[in-house]
Amino acid sequence: MSTKHAEAANRFIENKERETWHNETLWFVREKRDRMAMDVPEWEQLRELAGKIKMHTITHLDTYARQFAEKAEANGVIVHWAKDAEEHNEIIFKILTDHGAKKLVKSKSMLAEECELNPYLIKRGIDAVESDLGERILQLKNEPPSHIVLPAIHLTRQQVGKLFEEKLHTEKGNSDPTYLTHAARQHLRNEFLTADASMTGCNFAVADTGEVVVCTNEGNADMGTSLAKLHIVTMGIEKIVPNHKALSIYTRLLARSATGQPTTTYTSHYRKARSEDAEMHIVIVDNGRSEILGNDEHIQALKCIRCGACMNTCPVYRRSGGYSYTYFIPGPIGINLGMLKAPEEYYDNVSACSLCYSCNNVCPVKIDLADQIYRWRQNLDLLGRADKMKKIMSDGMKFLFVHPSLYNAALNVDTVVNHLPRFMIYNGLNDWGKGREMPVFAKESFTSMWKKGKVKKSKK
Repeated sequence: MSTKHAEAANRFIENKERETWHNETLWFVREKRDRMAMDVPEWEQLRELAGKIKMHTITHLDTYARQFAEKAEANGVIVHWAKDAEEHNEIIFKILTDHGAKKLVKSKSMLAEECELNPYLIKRGIDAVESDLGERILQLKNEPPSHIVLPAIHLTRQQVGKLFEEKLHTEKGNSDPTYLTHAARQHLRNEFLTADASMTGCNFAVADTGEVVVCTNEGNADMGTSLAKLHIVTMGIEKIVPNHKALSIYTRLLARSATGQPTTTYTSHYRKARSEDAEMHIVIVDNGRSEILGNDEHIQALKCIRCGACMNTCPVYRRSGGYSYTYFIPGPIGINLGMLKAPEEYYDNVSACSLCYSCNNVCPVKIDLADQIYRWRQNLDLLGRADKMKKIMSDGMKFLFVHPSLYNAALNVDTVVNHLPRFMIYNGLNDWGKGREMPVFAKESFTSMWKKGKVKKSKK
């Protein structure tokens, strides 16, 4: 089995201060989510309903996608269909070149990351500028996001301060958050004013009105679409919801799950171009989503609303960082999406899970994330990617468990381990002992205590 994730995670945790800070920062967001959820008495009912509506919608996409496109076109929007990332990028490039656009200002879009749009456009002479602050910081560093909602969560303000000194010529040694925010605003204001076109992602697309909904905290999507006359929306086909009633459920769940807010600062609805001399285009993208629809074991991955709650709660993601994953989306949802995309390439990520099921418990649309990861693990041997040592260990445990006399004999001598020299227990062969203490074997087994009548039986 590949150690790509394991090796990257080891490099991340070598810096204990960084590991602790990353873990505590994400757990703080998780705690905010919990407080917000507990303030909504019908929270679990909302999750249940949200999951069912999503499943209904994605299993009837032929109807809802057609309805959405027809309504959007009736609103004067130009709708495009892209079968894959290449076609998506080609369509957007053609729209831009047809309008003579040289600069595109973008709000955050994980679909654009998925399709690698920025390098595609930049290579062809289009200046693609990220306007979300976290995304812009990473663009200046020439790095991808490490989180789908908090893209630069792995960076400290001191690191951002040094980056701004180099790229934006800010005051040396000044990493005050307010100062850095003002510097970023001034820098981005010029990008907005000189852009020929704007792009937004899409959190939700409402089928019966043909509108798209974009949720942000910085207002950068609104700034871009208010100034440029050309507005391009890029959306995965799974973003469609039936109507406003359904939308209201997701807007109650999204921000609470993502950042522990009652709602995002801006929830913007785009139904048509901003003026008669402006244009709005929507590019609806498949890029493998139709194939997932036919996968009964993993279809629930399409329910994802990209809130990032599974990352904020995941003990592996919090302690190993987003860059330890080989797929561009990290965490539990990224493990599953990566395997659906190319299991031969991203199989190493399935080890980045403790099967604690916390991701299942916080997902606002009740995706069976941990169950899917478990199923992927069971299929590693079929891919020829199962860990050889784990296979040997599993075979050994199986042999032990199906031979009771041998198993009981092992129980009788297991306490010997408690008295072995430390170097015989904690060495290169003991992965569990790296960074944690081994449990002490009990003097008497539960089986022995049960047979001797030492265990009190509960009365029902």
